[in-house]
Amino acid sequence: MYEQLLNLDPIRLNFSAGGMRIINFVLALVMFGVALGIKPAEFKNVFVRPKSAILGLVCQWILLPAMTFLLIMAFRDYVTPMVAMGMILVASCPGGNISNFMSSLSKANTELSVSLTAISTSAATFITPLNFAFWGGLYTKYLNRYADAALQPLHIDLWQTLETVFILLGIPLVLGILFVHYFPRTADKMKKPMQYFSLLFFIAMVVLSFSNNFDLFLKYIFYIFIIVFLHNALALSIGYGIGTAFHIPRKDRRTLTIETGIQNSGLGLVLLFNPKIFPPELALGGMLFITAWWGVWHIISGLGVSFLFNWRDARRARKGIA
Repeated sequence: MYEQLLNLDPIRLNFSAGGMRIINFVLALVMFGVALGIKPAEFKNVFVRPKSAILGLVCQWILLPAMTFLLIMAFRDYVTPMVAMGMILVASCPGGNISNFMSSLSKANTELSVSLTAISTSAATFITPLNFAFWGGLYTKYLNRYADAALQPLHIDLWQTLETVFILLGIPLVLGILFVHYFPRTADKMKKPMQYFSLLFFIAMVVLSFSNNFDLFLKYIFYIFIIVFLHNALALSIGYGIGTAFHIPRKDRRTLTIETGIQNSGLGLVLLFNPKIFPPELALGGMLFITAWWGVWHIISGLGVSFLFNWRDARRARKGIA
């Protein structure tokens, strides 16, 4: 499996400056759309009932990256360096905006979901670069000790990543929140179309990523599927396990499950496409495949988890359990 996955790395991400400007602009527009669903008043829920929100942020910011690192170490004989870095990149991204829809579908605590998405996305300006630099740097050092000495380590430019995330996330989010404040009715009408637009944008990015390498995608999807399946299952388990261990309400536990299991891998793809962060001469195919396929799979797993939660509700109702 290790040797098979190494064949993915030679894929290079070559985009023109004009193409990158378009991608960055569209992502900023998507983040503006995410902000249309964020109302400052919703943050008060975090302070009124902080336990579930704090646990949710701990799951996303600390436990998911840390457990991802441990998963990589446990399977280091099967996971190539670039695939591992792709897993760390995804784990460092904030929660995906479709998590709010999945929470609603699961009859979870939607207000908590919106609050967690708002906070994790707002803080991603700093948290994503720091987590990726820390865990990626730790993995690179560990790898250099135990792997082939000829392997070129991946240099992670923390400040360039910070600048990119700030421009793509921070500024659009602030503008979106201000737009909601001054034009609430217009923002409410735009919110749903922007959600569909963001989903279409991600699909377009995935197609663009694999357009020149579709044969490779079909050839190695089985291996990528297994890795992403295990990684995503770990993320979902962290949210559910922590919620259960700390005895938070059932609805909140479901929200933590979904918020931890759905990541904004679209941001990860945009970071990969940025030549100032990841130079084009680097062989990043493993990172590309993991990040892109995660964005497809977490929609499927999110719907599956939602179905499971609803099925359990129906079963409890038949048995007369509250």
